[in-house]
Amino acid sequence: MLRLQHIPNIGDVTAKKLIAHCGSPLAVFTEKRQHLLKIDGVGTYVLQGLYDAEHEEAALCEYDFIQKNAIQVTSYLDADYPRFLKHCFDGPLLLFGRGKIDLEDQRIISVVGTRNITAYGAAFCERFIEEIAPLNPIIVSGFAYGVDICIQRAAARMGLQTIGCLAHGLNQIYPKMHSQYRIDVEKNGGFLTEFWSSSHPDRENFLKRNRIIAGMSEATVVVESAEKGGSLVTADIASSYNRDVFAVPGRTNDKYSIGCNNLIKQQKAHILTSAADLIYMLNWELQHKANEVIQQELFMEMDDTEKTIYGYLQKGGKQLLDSIALECKIPIFRASSTLLNMEMKGVIRPLPGKLFEAI
Repeated sequence: MLRLQHIPNIGDVTAKKLIAHCGSPLAVFTEKRQHLLKIDGVGTYVLQGLYDAEHEEAALCEYDFIQKNAIQVTSYLDADYPRFLKHCFDGPLLLFGRGKIDLEDQRIISVVGTRNITAYGAAFCERFIEEIAPLNPIIVSGFAYGVDICIQRAAARMGLQTIGCLAHGLNQIYPKMHSQYRIDVEKNGGFLTEFWSSSHPDRENFLKRNRIIAGMSEATVVVESAEKGGSLVTADIASSYNRDVFAVPGRTNDKYSIGCNNLIKQQKAHILTSAADLIYMLNWELQHKANEVIQQELFMEMDDTEKTIYGYLQKGGKQLLDSIALECKIPIFRASSTLLNMEMKGVIRPLPGKLFEAI
């Protein structure tokens, strides 16, 4: 798979098509060229250089680096590949990791923002981590200047697992001054990247890295942002993946609140004034087991129509009224009144955009 990843004309999406067609990464290189050309989206330009020896040599060199430095390698085919990222069509073929990363059965959120963090943004990061720490989420960010390093240092101090997604190989840390925080992160968390040791922190790499930050988590939080910036790109990517986006509001005349205020104003993000907002919107609960008992009791009190709707929302997540009525085969007027009764019972809740979800 390293060899396939090194071929410049083959991106993650095309590589996955080739592997799916051939059955394995190795089989791609033994499959007849004319058969590969029959794959949708694969042409002569894409396959240019497929059989060049330089790609195999580069892969062997990188494999040597991986072995010597005890780098953890995960492919998109592996069970321990980040579960949210696995649902992203353009997720990386391979992820290289270092540290003590444990993604199993964990709540994961990404936090991004401006490099030019203000005192307001820094104070919010500290307070947010203190408030959300009891739920023990994983905090993902880019380990860059500003909001990234602020939120990751705060998470590390609270003993939360934090993951830095890098825009370069694991043979370096950028910016260099953040090397002093590397050990703290690796003690409980670590670093992930799709880039080889030969990669440098070039601008285009940061843009590619942003999709990993957005794709790894179930929600992305923008703390501070100017009118334009990389954190807004990350928010757009998260939205394209159908993930929740949150933005911290600020004063209308603050330069580094304009981006967040616009996200909220344009209904591209939920307003985030405290961790409680995120916990509510994501349906994270501190007393999970107690809530399960309550839900079971409430379920017994529902009539057949309510149970049908509740089961549909539990399975399908957030849904529009029209979709609920259609899929549950209930007249829309009846579905509307039933949802109101269920809301009064506390088993569902309405959300922005005329959505409903089970509690």
